[in-house]
Amino acid sequence: MNARFFAAQRITAFVLAFAVVIHLTTIIYAVRGGLTAADILARTHGNTGLALFYGVFVIAVAIHAPIGLRNVLREWSAWHGRTLDTSLAFLALLLLVLGLRAVTAVFGS
Repeated sequence: MNARFFAAQRITAFVLAFAVVIHLTTIIYAVRGGLTAADILARTHGNTGLALFYGVFVIAVAIHAPIGLRNVLREWSAWHGRTLDTSLAFLALLLLVLGLRAVTAVFGS
């Protein structure tokens, strides 16, 4: 793994660790408070702060997951080279587009 991938993997791991704790805490709080999905959507709709938080979450996932998967595939299979990198770049783009689409759907105006 080159130095840029290593740094990106570690930085996004830090962001994800923080984001996952906040996300799970929020879910537990909402569920224990008896909120329904409709209640949660009503409260989050138009919330710019939460949209930015989940946008950063999505970006971190779109960077972190393909790098980790690339490392696993390079170690455990014979798949190397440009086709692997291109496929995982496509996966990163797919995760980014679908994730940001979900953020827009939940928090958009």
